[in-house]
Amino acid sequence: MRETPSILPLRLEGVGYEAGGRRLLADVHLEVARSARIAVVGPNGAGKSLTLRIAHGLIAPSAGRVAWSGPAASAARAGRGHAMVFQRPVLLRRSARANLTHALALHGVARGERRRRADDALARFGLASLAGAPARVLSGGEQQRLAMARAWALSPELIFLDEPTAPLDPAATRGVEDVIRTFQAEGVATVITTHDLAQARRLAEEIVLMHRGRVVEQGPADCFFTRPQSPEGRAFVAGELLW
Repeated sequence: MRETPSILPLRLEGVGYEAGGRRLLADVHLEVARSARIAVVGPNGAGKSLTLRIAHGLIAPSAGRVAWSGPAASAARAGRGHAMVFQRPVLLRRSARANLTHALALHGVARGERRRRADDALARFGLASLAGAPARVLSGGEQQRLAMARAWALSPELIFLDEPTAPLDPAATRGVEDVIRTFQAEGVATVITTHDLAQARRLAEEIVLMHRGRVVEQGPADCFFTRPQSPEGRAFVAGELLW
């Protein structure tokens, strides 16, 4: 679904962020390779969502840098080739289809291609029957799948997912996870923040644990869940890590 050249790997190098005299992130290092499956976990206030927003380019870091080092680095810096889905989807007061065609227009897709690509994305994620429905009257799970369909239509190589199932019931969560697996099966790199350790096990190959604005442990998911290397990791897996 994507065209070359690649925008990856992405590297966060010594990233820090301060606001209102408070240090919220400090010396964050993170690399996202092609087809990576990363879950960023940690307690509330650890800096997970802020890290994703900086990586996606929504916020500029106070220190360090976000380095897109693939052949298409300039495109990545311009916001092309990567997408982000938030905990609460940001949807326009338009139909489900129009939410997609508007995004495609902003990304320079030719007018004649927008409807086809939008309908392909809606069908791909089980939303074809809702194409003409107002996006904001859809259920929570449908809205989240619509946000992901919109991202998929843009052919990203990397997608950031910030607690995408936090407000959803188990059935809707299962549907959204199926969508995430679709991205992964097509080789899209995924970086997801989640408080749900079972979800991290299901969706990630690599775990990044954040605590108090720092990365305190990073490694393969199976090792993290069976043999966490840091005191914070052991406490978090045991359900004892607090801010």
